[in-house]
Amino acid sequence: MKGKDLTDLILIAAIWGSSFIFLRMSVDSFGPFALIALRTSLALAVLLPILLWQEKLPLVIKHWRPIFTVGIINAAIPFCLLAYAAINIPAGVLSILNASTPLWGATIAWVWFKDKLPFWRLVGLFIGFFGIMMLVWDEFELDAVLSSGLALGAGLLAPLSYGLSANYTKKHLMGTDPLAVATGSLISASIVLAPLAWLTWPTAPIESRAWAAVFMLALLCTAFTYIIFYRLIMVVGPAKASTVTFLIPIFGVLWGWLWLEEHVTQQILMGAGIIIAGTALATGIVTENVWRRKFNRHN
Repeated sequence: MKGKDLTDLILIAAIWGSSFIFLRMSVDSFGPFALIALRTSLALAVLLPILLWQEKLPLVIKHWRPIFTVGIINAAIPFCLLAYAAINIPAGVLSILNASTPLWGATIAWVWFKDKLPFWRLVGLFIGFFGIMMLVWDEFELDAVLSSGLALGAGLLAPLSYGLSANYTKKHLMGTDPLAVATGSLISASIVLAPLAWLTWPTAPIESRAWAAVFMLALLCTAFTYIIFYRLIMVVGPAKASTVTFLIPIFGVLWGWLWLEEHVTQQILMGAGIIIAGTALATGIVTENVWRRKFNRHN
């Protein structure tokens, strides 16, 4: 992975690390469908003028079928699932569930494309997931999570949908302009979610805090990062791009320390180090040959 790609990966993780907080801040006020419909439509309002200005609408029309599908399986479905899960499941636990995205992506690639993931990258995936568990273990109350029932199921299905979407994008949209894919997928997601939002729109007054969280979700966590993420998929492939979910909890802890003065323990630092090591392996930053040379040197 090149320097620019790694920078994009870290930038996306830094921004998406705050998305679970914004979900928790707004979902009780709006409900899942209205919240996500606002998230996709507001993000679309930002990207569509840029798409039209760059005269890339014909690309959306040309590839409308796969782009429409990506909007459903990479935005409408997983966004709603995570929003529903956020009603009962803590943000830290959601980040654990979401971190299974690379594992799902690699599994789907193996079944669908018959791709064989190099051994050390597979090791990196499991190391990264172990680091996630260590990082947020104190927040993971198993009995409480299991008792959440449907919310837990929603939290588990969302990363599966992301993994499917990344591989579908690789199969049907590789080489397509990232802005066209990002904007087109938001069009389809907004269309599908509009009637659901209308049917479930809240009747109670909505606090300004919830509105602020929605705008942050739409503008920062969706419109801005979507273009970068789809570019990353086109350049490095879905398996490497999906490892961004391993880095998200690190930034969640960092933002909590900076903004909320939360305590950072030795366990947190160890977990962060393990996640970084796993991501380095899974993305190919540290290659199998490097590890072999180090192993041989010590033997």
